Amino acid sequence: MRRTRWALGIVLGLALLTLPVAAQWDDYESDVPYVPTPQPVVEAMLELAQVKPTDVVYDLGCGDGRIVIAAAKKYGARGVGIDINPERIREAIENAKKEGVLDKVKFIQGNFFEADIRDATVVTLYLLTSVNLKLRPKLLRELKPGTRIVSHRFDMGDWEPVKKIEFDDRPLYLWIVGKNNPPSESKAGK
Repeated sequence: MRRTRWALGIVLGLALLTLPVAAQWDDYESDVPYVPTPQPVVEAMLELAQVKPTDVVYDLGCGDGRIVIAAAKKYGARGVGIDINPERIREAIENAKKEGVLDKVKFIQGNFFEADIRDATVVTLYLLTSVNLKLRPKLLRELKPGTRIVSHRFDMGDWEPVKKIEFDDRPLYLWIVGKNNPPSESKAGK
């Protein structure tokens, strides 16, 4: 009987420890569904950002790593992909190995709202507008002036992009931190 109670106590304790992680996972999953960016759109995003070998490209919600891998392979840039899903991170690492760029990229399993993104010179996004708006204060607070932000399909509300293009019937947006910041946050990033 004591063993049964002891075992039940351990099981319940472990279940309680996983609740915060499960809650974060549920919030993330409901906010950001996993939909890979088609490779031609990846190329167009990197061109819009004018990625060069000296850049550090961060992809927030990196999925299988295709954006930072392409930045490393085509432009010689370094890259950091952040995703909360451990399966996606494992897949991204395997993809980087296959493409021979594991020395130029790294992948971090975690919540991009909590990640240190200060080293980024380019940030890529394929997140819903509602998530972009939640993320915008962090981008403006932590990124250096001149950092380029490119979003596939979704805008950032009243922050007018420096450039918007249509590629394959998909809008791509470019913002530059410190240029044309939204009125409510015009002092950020300067």
